[in-house]
Amino acid sequence: MKRLPLREKFLAISLCGLIFSRSPLSRVELNHELIHVAQQRELLYLPFFIWYVAEWLLLLCKYRDMEKAYLNIRFEQEAYRHERDLDYLSNRKHYCYH
Repeated sequence: MKRLPLREKFLAISLCGLIFSRSPLSRVELNHELIHVAQQRELLYLPFFIWYVAEWLLLLCKYRDMEKAYLNIRFEQEAYRHERDLDYLSNRKHYCYH
């Protein structure tokens, strides 16, 4: 997939267990997306997306900045915090996005 239906700066997106990217992902980028896949799976996909969008909207009202709101979503914080730990998923506890 060459173009994502999102802003130009996004490299990849995880949707229902599938990862779409503009170009091949590094191990760190892939790990970030795989963390999102694990989050989505444990929340049974649809509730994940409802929670993700609702939290983003609330944070957007709070910060009035799209990127700051995005970076403060709990799911993104977990993924960014652990993306460089390539063993994280094998040791990750369920529901640990806080």
